[in-house]
Parts: sequence; C-alpha cells; structure tokens
Amino acid sequence: MKLYNTMTMKKEEFIPLEPGKVKMYVCGPTVYNFIHVGNARPLIIFDALRRFFEYMGYEVAFVQNFTDVDDKIINRAAEEGLSGAEIAEKYTAEYITDAHGLGVRDATFHPKATDNILGIIEIISELIAKGLAYRMDDDVYFRTSNFPEYGKLSHQNIEELVAGARIGVSEIKENPMDFALWKGAKPGEPYWDSPWGKGRPGWHIECSAMAKRYLGETIDIHCGGQDLIFPHHENEIAQSEGCHGKQFVRYWLHNGFISIDSKKMSKSLGNFFTVREAAEAYGYENIRMFMLMSHYRSPLNYSGDILLQAKSALERLKTAKGTLEFLLKNGGDAISGGEEEFMLSLSKYRERFVDSLNDDFNTADAVAVIFELVRDSNLLAAAQAPSKAFARAALDAFNELTGILGLLYADESGSIDDDIEALIAARQTARAEKNWAEADRIRDKLADMGISLEDTPQGVKWKKI
Repeated sequence: MKLYNTMTMKKEEFIPLEPGKVKMYVCGPTVYNFIHVGNARPLIIFDALRRFFEYMGYEVAFVQNFTDVDDKIINRAAEEGLSGAEIAEKYTAEYITDAHGLGVRDATFHPKATDNILGIIEIISELIAKGLAYRMDDDVYFRTSNFPEYGKLSHQNIEELVAGARIGVSEIKENPMDFALWKGAKPGEPYWDSPWGKGRPGWHIECSAMAKRYLGETIDIHCGGQDLIFPHHENEIAQSEGCHGKQFVRYWLHNGFISIDSKKMSKSLGNFFTVREAAEAYGYENIRMFMLMSHYRSPLNYSGDILLQAKSALERLKTAKGTLEFLLKNGGDAISGGEEEFMLSLSKYRERFVDSLNDDFNTADAVAVIFELVRDSNLLAAAQAPSKAFARAALDAFNELTGILGLLYADESGSIDDDIEALIAARQTARAEKNWAEADRIRDKLADMGISLEDTPQGVKWKKI
C-alpha cells in the first residue's frame, strides 16, 4: 500500500511501526455546533480507510478526539445560556447522531480534552524545562524559535510564517509565531488548577496529549483536513517532538477542501451546510457516496445537483443488490457456461478494487470497479435464466466490496409485512384469472404504499420507492 505523505509530498509505501497493527489519530470536532458537510469528509474518508486496513488484516487502534473546552464553546454557552460543559455534551450527542447517520463507526477511543488535563500539564511542564515553552503572566506559550524544524509539515520557513502571523490584541509573547499551550482563566470561564495558576489548555496541546496517552509517542498515521496542516498539525509536531525527542507521526494524510461556488466551505465564512441539513434534503447515505466517488485529496464542489448524482449512483447499487437477492431466492439450479466463467473471474474485480485502494486510497477508482461488477452481472442475468449459484457468488463479491467502503449500510429493503404479501399474492391470482382490472388496481394500491413491482420470469420482484 502506498499513501501520499504530506510531510514528504510524495507517495510512500506504508510500513507500520508494529507488523499487523496500525495506530491512527484523526482530529475530531470542536463540539459547539452541528458539523458541516466539509467536516464530514475526513469522517467518512478515514472511516473507510480504517475499514480497508481491517479488511487487509490489520488490527487498528483508531483515536478521534472531542475538543470540549474552547473559546467557541465558551461563546456558544453564553449565547444559549448554558454552561460550557452542557454545550459540549449537547453537540457531542448531535455529532454522534450525524456520524452514525453517515455510516461512521465509533473510534476505538473517543477521548475528551477535559479528561486529559493531567497529561497536558505534564507535556507543558516538560517543554518549559527544555526551554521550548515559557510563561507570560498567566499564559504559557510554545517558543517556536527554539524548535528549528518548525514549518516542516506546511513546507514554509519560519521567516515566511512570521511575515504572515498576527498577534491577538490581548496576547503578549516573545515571537508572533509562538502559540498558546495554557490560557489563564478569565472571569466566568471554566478552569483547572495548574503550576501556572488556574486556566485551561490551548487548542493544539490536547491532541499531543491524547495521541501519547492512547497510541504512544510515535504513531503511524495522523489524518485531517488540509485546513489543519497549519497551524494545528504543525503545532502538534512541535509540541510532541519537542517534548519526546522523537518522530511524532510517520504518515500525514490530509483530505482536500469542499467548496461552494469555488470558496472553501467554512463556518467562519458563513458559506456552509450542516450535515443535518444535507441529510434531511438528500439522505446520509448519499452524502457518504458523494464523498467516496472522488479521490480524497481532490477538491470537491458541493451542490444539490452533485448530491442527486450521488443518490442516483447509490440507487443503481441498491437495485443491483435487490436483483441479486431476488435471484438468490428465485433463480434456477443449473449453472450455465457463461455463469461459470463469470464466477471464476470474480477474483479479478476484487484484485482491481484492492489495487485501487492500495494506490493512495483511490476510492474513485474502487467505486468504478463496483459499477463494472454491477454492469457485468446485470448483463449476464438479463441474457439468460440466471442460477442461484451465480446470484450467490455475485452478491457475495458485491457485498464484500461495498462493505469495505461502508456503502449500503442502511438496509432499506427489509421484509414486507403480511398485508403487502397478501396484496402481491392477490394480484398474482387476478393475473392468473386474467382479471386485469383487479391486477392493475392492486398494483396501484401497492404503488401508493411505496412498493414497486416488476414481473420477471422468476416471479414478482418488489422494491421500495
């Protein structure tokens, strides 16, 4: 497997620290609002990457944090008249609803910043002892001038970074590029006791502490959106490597931006749609399909038309699955020569699918392989009386490949209830008696109930519409 490493700016063969194991850290949400569609991309992409690693036989330790103390949370709490803890709890629950709706599995660990204060304090204390951090009034800052490799992930030198830096009105620090590790408490804000007084952690330090606690001082893969390369991930490197004196992350993976009208989707710009809004309009599954139909590093433009295209593509997959499930119950016993040849060729679809994902996790090409499997199995099924064995083999391959990407996770077919079964049987009786008016009446009634029928040589096939 080769992955594009942001640090080296090239594809590299993935070699884990420990054979058969993968340590992954993915930056999670700051829980002060509903997540937007741009936030959903890393959730979906790196959930699928985790699934692929597991399919390939790796044991994956997957960490995704919750930032549950932050200026944005404090401001939101003031707006809603709640405590910061209540806001964090509220929007963590909303996040979980959306993540599960998108088919994203729970991480191995979901740590919270507020549960890792001691670990944060330990790292800051070590950085101060090494001269890599300093206290300024009630705050503590990282001293970037003492970390010569600062800027190596974003591929900028420190002079360029300083030229573009801004200092907040209330900040007093040695260098414009220095960043907060600990913030002294202001009236009404949440705080914890520390060697530097009452306060709370800065944003970046929490990820260094949680990665160390749950994965160790060096990890295999760190993931996130391109917007996190600088300053967040750059600062994580400085903190972790400055503290431990060893490489923090071996492979840095970053997904491309999602834009609206060619502008990056962002809450700060106000040009965003929440996942909840998009799901209400188009469905969670279709959002996942939209994300996986493009390479994760490519930019994506969000629009209703593109979501409808994803929905149409997903419907093709659902129809294909329904057809194979129907043939598995109603197909013949005899296997034709064409079916036997097709069944022997199924390994080629798997090989091409895996090859696509091994090439920097190219889900776009992998999805294309699934549609080739659908096309070829449909052509074979339509050309002759299909067998149950053919349907079983094709369905197994189809489920295997879609399952790796986490597609078709919401089973919408279900089992029809007794009333619908009775209506379908009654329609079959009416057709046998050539009572076409009654047969049409029953078909129309089923259509009103959201059931579509298709008469085939193997019997009546139905699906929800």
